[in-house]
Formats: sequence, structure tokens, C-alpha cells
Amino acid sequence: MRKEFKQLTKAEEEIMQALWQLDKAFVKDIVDVLPEPKPHYNTVSTIIKILEEKGFADHESLGKANRYFPLVQ
Repeated sequence: MRKEFKQLTKAEEEIMQALWQLDKAFVKDIVDVLPEPKPHYNTVSTIIKILEEKGFADHESLGKANRYFPLVQ
């Protein structure tokens, strides 16, 4: 059985680049390192959830906040 390769959109790849740079980060940290014009917080939050569904990232819950980290190199 062949594992399906999941393609990243340009926006998803940009978020992954930020995650790789930061190693572990909250959404606010990711927004801070993205180039201008910076996407809205909610946009980044939505994209990171998609990356989790695709298996590229995961999170740990710290109180009410989630800290995200990459699952792939």
C-alpha cells in the first residue's frame, strides 16, 4: 500500500518554514516571524490546524493555549 503524498499550499509551506525556524511556537510567535504583509492571527491558526490534519505539525496544550511544533524535518 502506497502512502499518499500530501502537497502543501504556498501558505502552508510558509507556516512550516516559520515552525522549523522556531522549533516550538504559539500562533502569535509564528505570525511575528512571517514577512509583511502579515496574515491575520485567525488565518495562521486555521492553517496550522490544517497542517495538523495533514500530519505535518502537532501541538501540546499549555493551559488554554496550544504550542505547535513540526512533525517532519
